[in-house]
Amino acid sequence: MTAVTEAAQLAPRPAGGVGQSIRDSLVVARRNLIRMTRIPEIVLFGLIQPIMFVVLFTYVFGGSIQVGSSISSQAYREFLMAGIFAQTVTFATAGAGAGIADDMHKGLIDRFRSLPMARGAVLTGRTLADLVQTALTLVVLAGVALLIGWRTHESFGKVLVGFALLLLLGYAFSWIGALIGLSVRTPEAATSGGLIWLFPLTFISNAFVDSNKLPTVFRHIAEWNPFSTTVQACRELFGNLPPGFKTPDAWPMQHPIWASIIWSVVILVLFRTLAVRKYRKAAG
Repeated sequence: MTAVTEAAQLAPRPAGGVGQSIRDSLVVARRNLIRMTRIPEIVLFGLIQPIMFVVLFTYVFGGSIQVGSSISSQAYREFLMAGIFAQTVTFATAGAGAGIADDMHKGLIDRFRSLPMARGAVLTGRTLADLVQTALTLVVLAGVALLIGWRTHESFGKVLVGFALLLLLGYAFSWIGALIGLSVRTPEAATSGGLIWLFPLTFISNAFVDSNKLPTVFRHIAEWNPFSTTVQACRELFGNLPPGFKTPDAWPMQHPIWASIIWSVVILVLFRTLAVRKYRKAAG
């Protein structure tokens, strides 16, 4: 009888409830954050690419691309930064997918299965840790932008709302990365799969050029692109719309803040549902 009782106590018990799920998610997030501090090159390499884009577009293309009625390098610099910020948070998707694929490949997910924890906590914890890393990257990138002359022209509260929208978009996209990481066999495949669709998403947009100047088909895609809506919202909240800029007539461009929230929430709910379902199937 004693042996049976001890075995029952040691056996994993199914976890339930919102409180338990939150605690489990925070534990997994803490584990991933500790791992990041022990492998600092993960954060370092995540910073290099956006800084390169800032320097490249500012000093190579700045002054030669017209935005609104201006071709000044300062106008383009302020126009550009919202796009670079948004690109940075979305490109983190590839890293999130690779991290989850690596955990699957090494069997870490199988070890989590043996613990009495909420099933969705593994993915939630991972995406929360990625969100913290993305926030740190944005802080550093904003500092670099200030050094090269980027400025905001709205209240501090509006600027914070802009960065909050960026983090919401990045968190929503991290669930796309989670689904990709669970659907492939290797971290390399997850990285490639995460970048293939991100390049057209970010470049067929208003991030680097005025979408009014795009060919008709691409212009319509850019105007309804969830990435573009967040970029447009941030430009308004940062006060970075250039002189003479004509806002497109499409609803997402006329109401970019609401459109950004709606797009991000829809993506978050949809892909979190798909990712958790895929995880349960993979870990079942």
